[in-house]
Amino acid sequence: MVTTSPGAPLMFRPTVVQTPVFITIIILAWRVLRGLARAIYRHPIVVLVSLSVLTVVARYGWEWVAGSLGTIAVALTGWALIDRASFARWVGWRLLAYWRLVRIYRPHWQFAMSGAGLSRMARGLEYRPGLVRVVCTPVADQVTVKMLKGQSVADWSGRTDHLAHAFGSRHCRVSVTRAGVLRLTFSRRDPLAKPIAALPIPERVLLHAVPVGLREDGKPWMLKLHGTHVLVAGATGAGKGSILWSAVRGLLPAIRAGLVEVVALDPKLMELSYGRRIFRRYASTPEDCAKALEEVVTLMQDRAGLYAGHHRSHTPTIEYPFVLVLVDEVAFLTAYQNDKGLKERVKAALATLTTQGRSVGVGVLAALQDPRKEVMNIRNLFPDRIAMRLDESEQVDMVLGEGARQRGAVADLIPRDPANPSVGSGTAYVRLGTSPQPVRVRAAYVADSDIRDMVAWLTNEDEQTPADHEASGEAA
Repeated sequence: MVTTSPGAPLMFRPTVVQTPVFITIIILAWRVLRGLARAIYRHPIVVLVSLSVLTVVARYGWEWVAGSLGTIAVALTGWALIDRASFARWVGWRLLAYWRLVRIYRPHWQFAMSGAGLSRMARGLEYRPGLVRVVCTPVADQVTVKMLKGQSVADWSGRTDHLAHAFGSRHCRVSVTRAGVLRLTFSRRDPLAKPIAALPIPERVLLHAVPVGLREDGKPWMLKLHGTHVLVAGATGAGKGSILWSAVRGLLPAIRAGLVEVVALDPKLMELSYGRRIFRRYASTPEDCAKALEEVVTLMQDRAGLYAGHHRSHTPTIEYPFVLVLVDEVAFLTAYQNDKGLKERVKAALATLTTQGRSVGVGVLAALQDPRKEVMNIRNLFPDRIAMRLDESEQVDMVLGEGARQRGAVADLIPRDPANPSVGSGTAYVRLGTSPQPVRVRAAYVADSDIRDMVAWLTNEDEQTPADHEASGEAA
């Protein structure tokens, strides 16, 4: 007990126990061994190379090591010049990942976790999430993180801006790899910054994977059309026409072969009319649109009667092709037109197609500007939805589902420049079938000249159809 002055509260001082020297040495030795084991586990290649160099220097001298390293450098340079792709896969990205780990992520990890509020204080000690490893891709860094006990994905999803700026990136995405382990994706460059030219007409059509653009990871964006329905939502000038025309362009060989038929509804008379010769049926007035939808419903019901008891799924053939209903500005037909009778006919036809059409080879690809329920009350009947630039943050969850914006689908922040319409046009967020996490994509821009070439390619009887194309329900 320590008494400082009369009348002061009593103060106690804990007893100090002298730690024996041999225990201190054991603790320090254990820490050294644990550090070496961790270094070997985390960086086996670096440790092996370093030990090999030291061994060779000790036995043969530094001249022999310098010659060997020079030979290896020349061999790696030749490999990079001859086959850049394989060199990047096996050497380049691994070296870059190690460099960014020791140069960017590990030195700033402590401050980034504290600044983002992801570390925890307990018993006077700061506990931080574990930095497991870094993997580099051509456009991004994928950082694997082990969360602290008691943390959730929502704790990290709400800190993506903090993490992105902490490590010098413009975007950060959070995805779950397994229980307690996350993957943080930091973009290094943006392959979607510039408009994408119209993609080449494919020789082989895969209805489950029609190429329409590019994903933010640099891979092709494949749109599933067979066995589903797709709803595209975006404000004026967001580039909805790029998705519609890119999908049609990807189907051209199958259309020419008679395996796919497209029914186009174009209430604006501006978007789809330019290539009306491509479509089996083109309608623009509300009366014609309702009639065309009802004809497709009749076709669907007749086909269902033939399939009943014989087939449970559809395979495109000349006799029973895949029918794609393409609708631009579907809200005009379902909410904005004055004729209430036509409005109800269109709603009933679309509801019938979206609930019964997938198994018999009828799909709907519809685009609209306003995704609210009172405008499009059957939006939940579309399994696949695409959010382009939207006016309000609440609309993102209306299109992609609850929590989509929190997981990174910031469609309301897609840039817009009235002086340069190409800025942000065609950019969107989608949820792929393999993951609930939204993915940023951009559709290729199909210009008027490209549409004219598509019409000429499709109607040119002298041109030979590619011999090896086919319309398949399976993606390669």
